[in-house]
Amino acid sequence: MTLIQTIIIAIVEGLTEFLPVSSTGHMIITQNLLGVQQGDPFVHAFTFIIQFGAILSVVCLYWKHFFQMRNYEEFVDKMKFYGLLIVGVLPAVVIGLAAKKSGLLDWLLDSVVVVAAMLVIGGVFMLFCDRIFNKGSENNQVDWKRAFLIGCWQCLSVIPGTSRSMATIVGGMQQKLTRKRAAEFSFFLAVPTMAGATLLDLIDMFKEGTTWATSNNIMLLIVGCVIAFVVAMLAMKWFVGFLTKYGFRAFGWYRIIIGGIILLMLATGHSLVMVD
Repeated sequence: MTLIQTIIIAIVEGLTEFLPVSSTGHMIITQNLLGVQQGDPFVHAFTFIIQFGAILSVVCLYWKHFFQMRNYEEFVDKMKFYGLLIVGVLPAVVIGLAAKKSGLLDWLLDSVVVVAAMLVIGGVFMLFCDRIFNKGSENNQVDWKRAFLIGCWQCLSVIPGTSRSMATIVGGMQQKLTRKRAAEFSFFLAVPTMAGATLLDLIDMFKEGTTWATSNNIMLLIVGCVIAFVVAMLAMKWFVGFLTKYGFRAFGWYRIIIGGIILLMLATGHSLVMVD
């Protein structure tokens, strides 16, 4: 990978990680458009490292939610908060590990067709989900039942192109949370989900060898991680305000247009999309 490719992919990751448009799908498509070799061990490592960089922006932006414990009451609240995250991440752990062990996950991640199709399908759903689920109340909080059910919704994101953010936010809205509260819990749930996935993948890669870990590649990892971190923080702050005011409709149309273009390119044999 070149420095330019690194910067572009990291910006795409930062912009899309917390938007309901599928960051994984966008990275797969971007890598193919840039001619980045799919299946390369370094590209695999790079993908998860910049995702981890984006996730760190949540911890930085909402650090009080994760770490501030000035008295006993706040300590109890934090323990409950961590417990809700554990309950919320459990369904994805079970489904994700099963998909990875079976080889289904690797197959899905290599398929631009799946990504494009899910962008369109998810986009159509998002045109109507505000009407279906927009009944949230400020009085409703994330409790144990809601955390688990939102976690079940998150399992849909094992299919690239679905969007983990969309699945968890819609899951929160289905549980009568406001858009803002559902979005923020989606951000929080991303931390253990993506951190765990990144750790497991890095362990697997180190077992297979680290011949890709040259000084140049390490530099690219650092650059990509920092860029994804900064861009994700800016995108996240903007997204909460936009979603609260306007809902999902604009993102739905965006997904339909992007997914439709990719499917059309694939159907006509366009050379810009290159799948190894």
